[in-house]
Amino acid sequence: MSNFDFEIIQRSLGYLFFEGMQFTLTLTVLAALGGVILGTLLAIIRLSGGPVLSAVAAGYVNLVRSLPLVLVIFWFYFLVPYLGQWLTGASRPIHVGGFASALITFIVFEAAYFSEIMRAGIASIPRGQSAAAMALGLTQAQSMRYAILPQVFRIMLPVLLTQTVVLFQDTSLVYVLSITDFLGAASKIAQRDGRLVEMYSFAALVYFVLSFTASRGVQRLRDRIAVPR
Repeated sequence: MSNFDFEIIQRSLGYLFFEGMQFTLTLTVLAALGGVILGTLLAIIRLSGGPVLSAVAAGYVNLVRSLPLVLVIFWFYFLVPYLGQWLTGASRPIHVGGFASALITFIVFEAAYFSEIMRAGIASIPRGQSAAAMALGLTQAQSMRYAILPQVFRIMLPVLLTQTVVLFQDTSLVYVLSITDFLGAASKIAQRDGRLVEMYSFAALVYFVLSFTASRGVQRLRDRIAVPR
């Protein structure tokens, strides 16, 4: 440790956290929200969307969960400009920034995992509650919105947050697109100053501390809101 340069870490804190970590947290929060919304829709379709729609949703979930995330990141990064060209009728591929491409990728990818979480939560609610809501005059959609989903989110909140912690860790893969997330910022400093050990060790420490702290918080939340059986 005699050659370990702590000063390079200290000098880089502003860049690492105000640019790198800000990008990482923004991507994590937006991707989690989008993934939960899309995942919930997929879960509802799989459970009550009819045989054709259910099969399509199931095929989507199984396909996405079978692909490596880094491959999906590359695929969407190069596909989205051409998809935008096709949708808009432009003469050439549209420009899509790295953030937009990464956000679309993580929403599409994480929705498959959030879908399974929400599907398990919906299946855990007794069917009698849905029947009771419909007996009160609510439609199936209203029953799902006002009676079922609020309970599902309460029950599955710890699992959703745990998956969000995993998402936070996975966002480091945008580094392969040369995007300045937290790991990307650390890598740029490491390459510039020739201090790979210091910067990658510090990045690993930060990811561990944040992920461990969040996991402990989720565990406390799970114990607090647990429904007595």
